[in-house]
Amino acid sequence: MTQSLREALDSGRFVITSEIGPPKGTNIARMLHHIDLLKDKVDALNVTDHQSSVMRFPSIGGCLAIKERGGEPILQMTCRDRNRLALQAELLLAYTRGIRNVLCLTGDAIPVGDHKQARGVFDLDSSQLLHTIRLMESGKDLGGNDLDGAVEFCAGAIVTPEAKPLEPQLARFEKKVEAGAEFFQTQAIYDLENFTRFMEFARQFRVKVLAGIILLVSARMARYMNDNVPGVLVPQNLIDELASAPKGEALSRGIEIAGRMIATLRKDAICDGVHVMAIGRE
Repeated sequence: MTQSLREALDSGRFVITSEIGPPKGTNIARMLHHIDLLKDKVDALNVTDHQSSVMRFPSIGGCLAIKERGGEPILQMTCRDRNRLALQAELLLAYTRGIRNVLCLTGDAIPVGDHKQARGVFDLDSSQLLHTIRLMESGKDLGGNDLDGAVEFCAGAIVTPEAKPLEPQLARFEKKVEAGAEFFQTQAIYDLENFTRFMEFARQFRVKVLAGIILLVSARMARYMNDNVPGVLVPQNLIDELASAPKGEALSRGIEIAGRMIATLRKDAICDGVHVMAIGRE
């Protein structure tokens, strides 16, 4: 990996990121295999942080593995599981280990996960975490104390262009920009006309936007996402296209759809890149 994520974003070329899902346990062989598959094909790799409130191997552990194998990691940090002391401490650790990218997340609600008796922390939200990073870069912590050695991160956040109503998302987007976000990875988008309208708003700000692409593997998966994943809407014409695929070829059709969308986003310069989520089909 010859460029940092910040250098890639500043280069003006179409940036590609993807993500790694850590295991639920200490067997990291599959995670390492996915890292090796992807690290030289993308500009950076996210490592999810207890995604959907399911306890897993930590994001920072996956990021260290990416660094060790020559890739560019993006540390995901959810505010759900840590107070401001733990968040700041993990940022210090990440920086000393060469991790230079952070995606700031508030975090999914506890009841959707597998530890329903856990207590969410939510001491900070994602905008406040972004502010914390920028404060720590100035050499201070949230308590106003001097740091013996500051940090420096390329910090980003998420946005949901398919949210209905959209206005609260736009307000949060602007708040995150003001807090110091340099880039955004979106939740999955499938309606390119709708996403283009969102980008007309986003282009007011000096930030980079990477469109989230979740690989569709079947019509059933697409319908499930429509029914169960807030902020994701797969249009009926794409569901019909997947349903019409010959037996055993739905995954190939899903790859075609993803490739077609990415090609349009790139050719028409709608956004600055894509964040591809293969979800087990790396």
